[in-house]
Amino acid sequence: MAVMKRMKAYATFDEYLADQSPRNRTIIRELRTLVKRVAPGLRETVKWGNGCWVRGKENVAYVYSAAGYVQLGFFGGSALKDPKGLLEGSGKYVRHIKVHGLADIDERAFGSLLRQAADL
Repeated sequence: MAVMKRMKAYATFDEYLADQSPRNRTIIRELRTLVKRVAPGLRETVKWGNGCWVRGKENVAYVYSAAGYVQLGFFGGSALKDPKGLLEGSGKYVRHIKVHGLADIDERAFGSLLRQAADL
């Protein structure tokens, strides 16, 4: 029988952020700033062990910290217009962008996706 690894629980987004690698922490901070600027109506929280942004009870976006990158994901990503083809994933709804460094953050394109996601 496989033993499932328990997800880490964090009380706040800041607590989640503090537990990430220094490299990913830098990327997440930059994404967090972008979200606050582009979609100030979203509230930060932690769900499923990841930093999330929600509007009311609706999940909008999340960050997932992996070994070599940070994933910026959109819960309704399959419905977003993505002219630059940045979104990855084949699930019914969720799509994500892998951010390997600060240079990968295309503020205009990410901002457009965030605004769309926040309006879904």
